[in-house]
Amino acid sequence: MQNLDVVAIFNELADLLEIKGENPFKVRAYRNAARVLESLGESVEGMVDRGEDLTKLPGIGEDLAEKIKEIVRTGKLQKLEALKKEIPESLRSMLSIEGLGPKRVKILYEKLHLTDTESLEKAAREHKISALEGFGPKTEEAIIKGVRLLKQEGVRHLFAEAEPIADELVSYLKKAPGLKSVDVAGSFRRKKETVGDLDVLCIAKKPAEVIDYFTKFERIAEVVSAGTTRATVVLKNALQIDLRAVKEESYGAALHYFTGSKTHVIAVRKIAIDMGLKINEYGVYRGEKKIAGRDEAGVYKTVKLPFIPPELREDRGEIEAAAKGGLPNLIERSDLRGDLHMHTTYSDGIHTIEEMVQKAQRLGYEYIAITDHSPGLAMIKGLDVKKAQKQIEEIDRLNEKLKNFRILKGMEVDIHEDGSLDMEKAILEALDIVTAAVHSKFSLSKKEQTKRVLKAIENPLVHVIAHPTGRLIGKRKAILLDMEKIYKEAAKAGVAMEINAQPERLDLNDIHIREAKEHGVKFTISTDAHAKDQLDFIRYGINQARRGWIEKGDVLNTQPLKKLLKTLVR
Repeated sequence: MQNLDVVAIFNELADLLEIKGENPFKVRAYRNAARVLESLGESVEGMVDRGEDLTKLPGIGEDLAEKIKEIVRTGKLQKLEALKKEIPESLRSMLSIEGLGPKRVKILYEKLHLTDTESLEKAAREHKISALEGFGPKTEEAIIKGVRLLKQEGVRHLFAEAEPIADELVSYLKKAPGLKSVDVAGSFRRKKETVGDLDVLCIAKKPAEVIDYFTKFERIAEVVSAGTTRATVVLKNALQIDLRAVKEESYGAALHYFTGSKTHVIAVRKIAIDMGLKINEYGVYRGEKKIAGRDEAGVYKTVKLPFIPPELREDRGEIEAAAKGGLPNLIERSDLRGDLHMHTTYSDGIHTIEEMVQKAQRLGYEYIAITDHSPGLAMIKGLDVKKAQKQIEEIDRLNEKLKNFRILKGMEVDIHEDGSLDMEKAILEALDIVTAAVHSKFSLSKKEQTKRVLKAIENPLVHVIAHPTGRLIGKRKAILLDMEKIYKEAAKAGVAMEINAQPERLDLNDIHIREAKEHGVKFTISTDAHAKDQLDFIRYGINQARRGWIEKGDVLNTQPLKKLLKTLVR
């Protein structure tokens, strides 16, 4: 039970209570509890297991503490389950629609008797919703878009899949007549591992001409809507794109608003309100006078905050850190000196050691580690003792020829079910770096899986745990682990956690990364490349690390070679 699981239950409970018209103070209490748990630096499950007093957490009283314990122990909350029986699922699904919250869903149900997304979409297209007080044409547009996205529920695109399309679209739009500036905002700009759609902003002398040009983008399958300042299209791969033309004097405010996250924007807006200001997508206002909005830095400055990098804008403590001058100095791609996880033709890679070296040198690296698989996975023909010795000898020969570059001898070793390693000790002792990983028995219990990984961490021959949770985004769930125990023991033993840059892995995720950092864990950011061009995937690992608040000093492969080799001595 992760903290975010408890957060999701409390937020859903608050939503349903609000639809029912319950006491707003009670609703607010659940939302505040969700925010506290979302930003909590330790596992609430661990706190419950240790019998810690949850009422010490801000805003958590006895009643909420008991509900947290119920969720942790049973995986659900009876109060929420009872509400789900009272409120139809079709009505609850409307909460997923952009532009709708519990209060608006309640109004739509009472005034128009809308109980499902089909009737909701029909009412929006017939402009019945804009006739209601507090609603308007923009809300109807958002509802139509939201229903479309809901129909595609589960259809999210890996960041790495969306990135080339976003780059191509930006390059295309830059050729549009009169275009002055263009940026992709939303979750894409925050570098989330998956995106549902792309929000694109631009400044143009004649917006209507840019909109027309945009709708001719060759990847488009359907033009959903096209006006004089905005358009919505769906590409052939089902990715939806919204383009908005914004006035130059409002561009920074719009970029801030549409970059999100929603909770971050709301939190900044609340600070502004407390200062007697108003922030929206058009600018920052004192009364009727606009005082900022041309650039994002100016928006933050008006609320006495420094610029907050987009990757941090999730309302997970970044605003409080910014206010105290404590934002992390986030890692950059240029900080990395090498890649510590890759495969060659010795196992399941498609390029030789020399070819991987050549690519790494072109990337400006000082070193790489060759970490082919151990023999446990027979299907990929991993290294047995004989092949491992042969590879060690080849690396030694290549290192004699290389100047200002070093190949580290390594291996990605399977962790057996009992926690033992899939290679003879003598071979592992001859290596510079040993990366251990789970590649089988994914369905073990949490207790068994944790014990398995902890035993590997305790092994003095292990330096790194690769793709620690074993997840494949959208394909395979993470293995069950007591992450807090893993972090504590890894920090104590000096074993690094890998941030695997493979686009479908990105493992650890951003939440786990930050939690591990708070426990003193060090990291590697590596590609797990199985081909030379996959070494370019490193940027996705950097994205993930930045979302997890990682700085240069947190990562082993930012170190010069000599320092790294000393660090690897256990």
